[in-house]
Amino acid sequence: MTRLLLGVVLLGNLGVTVQVTLPPPTKVRFDSVDYKNILRWTPPNNSTSLHYYAQWKIYGERQWFDVDGCQGIQSLQCDLSQVTSEPREWYYARVRASLPPNKSAWSISQRFSPSWNTQISPPVLKLTVREQEIVVHMKPPKPTVLKLHGSLIYKIYLKHTSGEEEVFEMECCLNKLTLKGLNHKAKYCFQAQILAPLQAKLGTRSSIKCVTTL
Repeated sequence: MTRLLLGVVLLGNLGVTVQVTLPPPTKVRFDSVDYKNILRWTPPNNSTSLHYYAQWKIYGERQWFDVDGCQGIQSLQCDLSQVTSEPREWYYARVRASLPPNKSAWSISQRFSPSWNTQISPPVLKLTVREQEIVVHMKPPKPTVLKLHGSLIYKIYLKHTSGEEEVFEMECCLNKLTLKGLNHKAKYCFQAQILAPLQAKLGTRSSIKCVTTL
């Protein structure tokens, strides 16, 4: 990059105009968790001196719009949550690089739908052990997920030492499941995830959490 700039300066001093071909960013994609829609990209040639411009549009429309706060930035990501907030809509985004006075071509993301492409975070599990019973407490989903999906179900997985899983389902946000009549001094492990039944959409499973009964 330094040699390229030096060559441009020297040729400029000789009165020669040079058009530098600037490669576009690569791997432009949406990374969405709980409807926080972050656009990310990879710099061309691993350059750290470039500035980036991001735009968005609705699928099927022709007009592109600048993303406020994402014009001439050096960051490799941009939050598009506000402009891609309609869950049933489909969107595109595009990014180009700039090293004044040169600009790259646009690099376009794949089509993105908040409702279909966002990942739903798992509920946080808290396990309380009592005599021959375990109470499974679950932290409810983020408000945005509840608002946009309405009807949600918790899926709780009881993992036995044999490798088998026992699955319990309960309506969200009933945040407590009590399992009774368990064995003494036995280890029980759990995972949980959220199901959006209208879309048959499963969230990410929680990490495994284990306890031993009294």
